[in-house]
Parts: sequence; C-alpha cells; structure tokens
Amino acid sequence: MESKLMDNGLQCLHALLVDDHTLFRESVSDALRTDPAYAVEHCGTIREALQILSERHFDIVLLDHDLGAERASQFVPAAREAGFEGQVLVVTAWISETEARRLLRQGVAGIFLKSAPLGELKTAIRTVASGHTFLDRSFLHMEESDDHPDSRKPPIFTERQRRVLRFVLEGLSNKEIAWRLQISESYVKAILQSLFQKTGVRTRGQLVRVVFEQYEDQL
Repeated sequence: MESKLMDNGLQCLHALLVDDHTLFRESVSDALRTDPAYAVEHCGTIREALQILSERHFDIVLLDHDLGAERASQFVPAAREAGFEGQVLVVTAWISETEARRLLRQGVAGIFLKSAPLGELKTAIRTVASGHTFLDRSFLHMEESDDHPDSRKPPIFTERQRRVLRFVLEGLSNKEIAWRLQISESYVKAILQSLFQKTGVRTRGQLVRVVFEQYEDQL
C-alpha cells in the first residue's frame, strides 16, 4: 500500500488507528474513509499495530495514549526499532503534561484530544504528515519550552537514523555502517535517503555539514 496523489494534487494518506475502544476506532475510521484523502485501517493493541506496520506502508499512526494495559510510550520505541519511519499523532481523551512531554521527546509529532471535532482531527493529521507538530490548545504553552520539537525546530530523527548519522560523521562507509548495525547495506542506503529528505540535502557531504550546523544537539 503506497501513498498516491489524487486529482487535486493532495497525497492520499494511509493511516493506522490504534485504540482499544472498538466503537471509537470503527466510528472514526468510517468517518475518515468518507474523504478520499484518507485510507484508514485500525486495530486495538500495540502488538497488532506492529504486525500490521511490518506488512504494509503507513504514513501516520493515530495512537491512543491509554490502551488498557499498554501505553503510547511503549509503542513509539518499538515501532521505530521495527523501521517505521512515518509520523505518530497521539489521539487521546486525556494525557498529563509530563507524559505529553515524554512522548514528544520520543518523537511523537503531536497531541490531539478526542473532545475536538473531526474537522480538527483532519487538520492535525495533515499538519503532522507534512512534517510539523500539532498540539491541542491546552498544550500550546509547551511550544515555548526548549525540550521538545515543534514546527519551527529541526526534525527529530529516529534512533536508528541517529546511529547511522553518528557513523557517517565518523567517516564510515555504507558497508561499514551495515556491519556495525548488523543490517543490510541497502537498508543503510534507505536510511540515508530518508535523512537526505528530512534535512533537505542531496549528498553525504552536504548531510555532514548541515548536521554539524543545525542538528548536532539531536545526535
């Protein structure tokens, strides 16, 4: 399942909704599917979500914070380690500011509260899918804090991207990086391509320069 451009030039976004309340996830999925801009699947547990992500491409995960015995903070590192490179938008009834900050530090792209209307959810999805951060109004004051990403700050890299970046800065070749991380050389190249896209560069040399100039604090 790959993202495609529609006639109006917008990308059809593939979303995975993870929520342990069946009625909620079915209702929201059905509502989003009425808009051709969205292709939505849903499940109720982190285990199911990781399995689905391993089988199909998704641009964004809509993740409930409280999944019964599971929490959103358990999903994010597991998904990144499994190679998920998309965005994560937390969609929840309530979350403490402490936990919101924790999730943002993990790389979550936004916090959306279920009390808001469907139209705002669509806005939030498009915002984070375009690489920016979306925060519910009750969390907007956190944008002034210096311990989380927002739309005006550099993109947050996944842990695997950081590890590859560190080896690139050491001057290691793709083959050497692959050996160090015990992954394929083609996977290293794919990670580098994603880094090029995130930082807006075209070459390895440009990547090194930009990282030192703008993103060194994220390594």
